[in-house]
Amino acid sequence: MKKFLSLSRINLFTSLITKKLNFMAELKHPIREAERYLQNARQILSEKAEKDGDYYNDSKYVKMAGNTAWNGVLVALDAVLHVRSNLKKGQRPDFKDYQNAIAQKDSKMPRVLLNAYDLLHKSLGYDGVTRYKVVQDSLDQAKMIITWANGHYPN
Repeated sequence: MKKFLSLSRINLFTSLITKKLNFMAELKHPIREAERYLQNARQILSEKAEKDGDYYNDSKYVKMAGNTAWNGVLVALDAVLHVRSNLKKGQRPDFKDYQNAIAQKDSKMPRVLLNAYDLLHKSLGYDGVTRYKVVQDSLDQAKMIITWANGHYPN
């Protein structure tokens, strides 16, 4: 009987810990998380990409920063648009899904999102464009979307 009670207590304790961990994971504020991604992108650029005049020297780190910032934008958009909730299991969202969802909330934001996609994901993330002004404009577009998402996030 005592073994049953102690095993039962262990299962109850394990269940409570699991529920608490899941609850704590849900408490993480996605907009703050998106801002952290953007901050990490800026840190990558300042510490590793080595700015020289109007250009960064290392496109590898520019690519890394662009992808990091783009992921931050997606975290913010996922928190507000719930694009992933309409997908089948294992299906990935397409850029058009985000564009359609954001157009339903704000008619001016699809253009901003397209600019951010072109700059962050394509120009920086894939091409590794090293021009300083392009990189800064890209990060500004990311900040604009994250700020917009913050205004639409149910606090």
